[in-house]
Amino acid sequence: MNTSIKQPLSNLQLELLKTFSHQLSENDLYELKKMLASFFAKRLIQQADKVWDEKNWTDQHVDTLLNTKLRKVNKPK
Repeated sequence: MNTSIKQPLSNLQLELLKTFSHQLSENDLYELKKMLASFFAKRLIQQADKVWDEKNWTDQHVDTLLNTKLRKVNKPK
């Protein structure tokens, strides 16, 4: 089985490989995963807040979105 990587690694992946080229304890690995999840969650919230402000959304807009079926149904051929 030929399993070659077709796309290069991202700068983040390369940096993580260099930084963590040694074995981590399970506790350190768990803490690192929590830290990364927190970092990306914070960025996602910031981006969502930006869209909220740009679109002048209110709680009512969000309630409407939450209660709207947005998936498209494919019609049978």
